[in-house]
Amino acid sequence: MGRRLVPLTLDNLQDLPQRCRSCVFWELDPVRGEAAVKAGTPELEKEAWLSSVLLEWGSCGRVVYVDDVPVGFVLYAPPAYVPRATAFPTSPVSPDAVQLMTGFIAPGYQGQGLGRVLVQTVAKDLLRRNFKAIEAFGDARWKEPACVLPADHLLAVGFKTVRPHPTHPRLRLELRTTLSWKEDVELALDRLLGAVQKEPALRPL
Repeated sequence: MGRRLVPLTLDNLQDLPQRCRSCVFWELDPVRGEAAVKAGTPELEKEAWLSSVLLEWGSCGRVVYVDDVPVGFVLYAPPAYVPRATAFPTSPVSPDAVQLMTGFIAPGYQGQGLGRVLVQTVAKDLLRRNFKAIEAFGDARWKEPACVLPADHLLAVGFKTVRPHPTHPRLRLELRTTLSWKEDVELALDRLLGAVQKEPALRPL
């Protein structure tokens, strides 16, 4: 089974699940995001956001392929490029950290260590760029797939709460700890990323 991880670019943006490709929850503030959905332009806005971040900051995502089939991704960026972050009661993200925005592993490929590989690759990238941590806003009342990561799952893979909140705590993962992760973290990470966005199941006619 051949695995490869590549940076997210405009050329492989179409390899993200359709639901994620047309989602601008993090990329736009609430008002502009709602306007984009009403205008039917969220995919164009997503492309514009990615283009801008790549040009100004650099790589902000990874896509994982198994036998050339795209099966997962992770998206991250400094908070200055994540307008929705300011809408959270536990903002802002710390200046020495990058925000883990969202991620996904296809259900049929969970439990294979892909989540660990994805996050470790991000960690190595960010360490080279002199960041110390990844932070994320968690959903403490998470019940179904959404754009905000489940807080319990973030805690399970080593994130620690830095600003508590009954609904949306802010959590932090020191990057150096990710490089020494053991295989027992794989299942938790796959569960975390697998819970974020799932393609709708096909219903029989």
